[in-house]
Amino acid sequence: MRMLRVVSVAMVVAAALSAALPALAPAALTVGQKAPDFSLPPAPGAKEVKLSELTAKGPVVLYTFIQAFTAT
Repeated sequence: MRMLRVVSVAMVVAAALSAALPALAPAALTVGQKAPDFSLPPAPGAKEVKLSELTAKGPVVLYTFIQAFTAT
């Protein structure tokens, strides 16, 4: 019974978040639009990575693999 309650609460929270996230997220880029500059923290012993530095060297492709290392 407790597990059913936990699952029910999780489903309500997930539904609320999925309804709220589009309003909180910045607008998506359109095709051909320039991405805003950002930087990534360095790995130990490496330097910070900035998008502007990478694009100065040539085209850059940004790719996100969301389901990596998840239980799904």
